[in-house]
Formats: sequence, structure tokens, C-alpha cells
Amino acid sequence: MAESKESGTRKQSGEVLQLVSFSVGQEEFGVDILKVQEINRMVEITRVPNASTCVSGVINLRGKVIPVIDLRKRFGVSATENDKNTRIIVVELTGRVLGFIVDAVNAVLRIPKNVTEPPPPMVAGIGSEYITAIGKLEDRLLILLDLERVVNVEVESQLAA
Repeated sequence: MAESKESGTRKQSGEVLQLVSFSVGQEEFGVDILKVQEINRMVEITRVPNASTCVSGVINLRGKVIPVIDLRKRFGVSATENDKNTRIIVVELTGRVLGFIVDAVNAVLRIPKNVTEPPPPMVAGIGSEYITAIGKLEDRLLILLDLERVVNVEVESQLAA
């Protein structure tokens, strides 16, 4: 029955967003599934001297060295120990492969675009520049991220070095 309701909503809304949802701290985020290459368990990260504080280091992913950004540090969320749910989401952004450390990957979601809206002006604070929209799901809100903005000029210059 829920499926027919969802189908009806989809017909009315037109575009459907396919997202990977994940947690960082107490918040749930979503990113476009087409940007995600893979999701891996936490592995040993090699520190890089003089890297930005949010760049944890690099990992060897099947012979390719990729930089890894800790989203807890990037968003100013207090650090915690990695656990069995910690994951590295590997994405491709503007031709560069990067990893993002998240607390947990929750699900792959399909939501109608009409259940999203721009972030309210009151959210315009630290980290708001990363937010493209807020998804209003039945029982929670989902913060949709623009990963290109998460990797800003400062981090971008660190990764290019």
C-alpha cells in the first residue's frame, strides 16, 4: 500500500531524487547517488603532513591513492572514535576521486523533489553553504549536501598539493 502511495506522489512531483543517506553526529545527510562510487568500511589512513585539519590523510584504494576528508571535522562536530558503523564514502567530484568519513551509512532513498525546499534563512550559519536543500520525510528531515561546496578552495588547494 505504501508503494502505491509513493507511486502516486512520484507521478505528481515529476523528478525523483536518488540519494545515499548517512549520519554525521546527530544529523542525517543525503548526497546524489550518481556521485557515489562506493562505500567502504574504515581502513588505515596515512596522515599527510601540513594537510588541512579536516583532511584525515590518504588511503590506497585498489592501487589508487585518494585523499580522505573527515566530515565531523569539516562540519565542526565533536570528534568521536571510529566504530563498526564508520564508513568512507568514495565519490567522484569534478574528475577527482575523494573519500568522506561518515559515522554511518543509513540507506539509499528515492524521494520526490517536491518534498525538498531550500534551507531557511535562519540556517545561514556555519556549514550552510554546503546545504542545497532540506528533504521533508515523514518522520525526519534530511539535509541534502553539495559535495563540491564541502570541498572548498582551501581544501581543494591542499588536495592538489
